[in-house]
Amino acid sequence: MTDTTITPEVITMGRIGVDLYPLQTGVGLEEVTSFGKFLGGSATNVAAAAARLGHGSVATVTAVGDDPFGRWLRAEMQRLGVSDRYVETTDQLQTPITFCEIFPPDDFPLYFYRRPTAPDLQLRPYDVPMRDIVDSKIFWFTGTGLSQEPSYWTHAVCLENRGRKDHTVFDLDWRDMFWRERHIASERYAEALKYTTVAVGNREECEVAVGEREPERAADALLERGVEVAIVKQGPKGTLAKTKDERVEVPPTKAETVNGLGAGDAFGGSIVDGLLRGLSLDEMIRRASAAGAIVASRLECSTAMPTPDEIDQVVKAGHTGTLEQKLPANTTIKR
Repeated sequence: MTDTTITPEVITMGRIGVDLYPLQTGVGLEEVTSFGKFLGGSATNVAAAAARLGHGSVATVTAVGDDPFGRWLRAEMQRLGVSDRYVETTDQLQTPITFCEIFPPDDFPLYFYRRPTAPDLQLRPYDVPMRDIVDSKIFWFTGTGLSQEPSYWTHAVCLENRGRKDHTVFDLDWRDMFWRERHIASERYAEALKYTTVAVGNREECEVAVGEREPERAADALLERGVEVAIVKQGPKGTLAKTKDERVEVPPTKAETVNGLGAGDAFGGSIVDGLLRGLSLDEMIRRASAAGAIVASRLECSTAMPTPDEIDQVVKAGHTGTLEQKLPANTTIKR
């Protein structure tokens, strides 16, 4: 049982919902006849990934509706090792659901049912554990949480109270369907970066945040904003990570993609693990890349997060050239 008197070492804040993934791939939702039900939402999935990697003190600040899906999500969080102690419940809004279509290897459309808003975007400062957010070793927040009020206000208050404290991680997480105008996102991202020590995003997300899409310039622009570690995902080119003193570029870990939607959250959970363990920048990025590839090779997301041993196998295989022999179960090689 979780000791509610102890501050969790990892606190994530943001989306939660039910992911309904089709059990038929390569066809549109019009033709799908059955779905799997999984815990979803980027911030909650990152927490699940960190818990899977052995961190036993992980919690997510979020909210659900007072409905069966909301009750199931809270139970599933606990089953996956994530505390639900900071999950608010409201009878004013329904728990969100998200559908996806699966067209491997690189087309995974998402359909969010979060309108006109979602419970996690209605959190106010008095709903959140401010003292624990300030004291936690990792505070992970996402761009989506800045997209609506009162959530943006609440994030701003949390960040102002925490200050630029290690490790305050901003998952840039740009999804245009959540925003009225792109320039509003850029303005709010700029404010959040004032308190960020680690920034993680792909090229488009970096363009929203700092106006730069080219990875090298994007990383430099993030560092100029005061970020200590800038991590830029380059898609097929792998990942670029920079600090003021170090530059690392890691090629992608190749695996046969089944569903790419969970890869970024697995990557994030592994970054959390690397920060807590004090890994070198190179090792942290290599392990995060491996974690993302493992989850991309599986259908589900939150329940597919890799163990430390599975990541070890893939990282070792990358160094020894025996990838086929080292991949964990349910993972296949992309040739």
